[in-house]
Amino acid sequence: MNLESRIGIDLGRKIKLEDGIEWAHQNGVQYVDCELDVAPNALTSFTPERCAVVRDKLEKYGVKLGLHTLSAVNTAEYSPFVSEAVDAYLKAYIDTAKNLSAGWIVIHGGYHFTGDYDVRMKAGLDRINRIADYAERCKIPLLLENLNKEPDDAEVHYIPHNIEECQFFLNQISSPYVRWSFTINHAHLVPEGIVGHVNNLDMRRCGEVRIADNKGDKEEHLQIGEGNINFADVFNLIESSGFTGHYMNAFGSLDDMLLGRNRLARIASAL
Repeated sequence: MNLESRIGIDLGRKIKLEDGIEWAHQNGVQYVDCELDVAPNALTSFTPERCAVVRDKLEKYGVKLGLHTLSAVNTAEYSPFVSEAVDAYLKAYIDTAKNLSAGWIVIHGGYHFTGDYDVRMKAGLDRINRIADYAERCKIPLLLENLNKEPDDAEVHYIPHNIEECQFFLNQISSPYVRWSFTINHAHLVPEGIVGHVNNLDMRRCGEVRIADNKGDKEEHLQIGEGNINFADVFNLIESSGFTGHYMNAFGSLDDMLLGRNRLARIASAL
């Protein structure tokens, strides 16, 4: 099983995007994600000239780029003025993705404060349905990520964080430009686990599988082998589900993720 070429690296906010593309090429990485919320990669810094430079590098090196929105921006926001700002934020990401020739954007369902669960779920669903129309016009796929479980007594909880919440969104969003991003270390935190997510959610609608290790008890993004996720079983499960997309390492430093990529490639090749 040769998966190494399909395992990418999440640049996050660790490096200037142009330098990150160079780094990816030098290390044989074909897929990268990047967050565009702060310098050196703030959304507002991507002038037409800078976008042209990024597009040229992507084409020259054959690297495929995706963008990753910030989970701290509450997609389930409903307050006046702030709600309109979230719409503008997501549209700006879509515009920038188009200008950069990015292939996808990872988005989130938002978060609730325990007592306002129903209204937040509806607000998040309504917003994604609205923004999906814009994404479809711009031909930019949106990948809804399953987020991490917070402690039961926490005031703030991310959505969607389990199968039921993922189905709430995916079953009510018909746009072909909304798919999902499967974060396995998040699925490892809930009782249904990684197996439950793969068996109950349509992997043909999955555009990206995000990877980190953890121990199954709290939100951690650990190096491969430092938690208790069985990646041999995970690869067998996901590949047999019909998934043919890319994987994305999301933990530690760039060098940590590159080391993890090599470890994952060895695990996959032994299957």
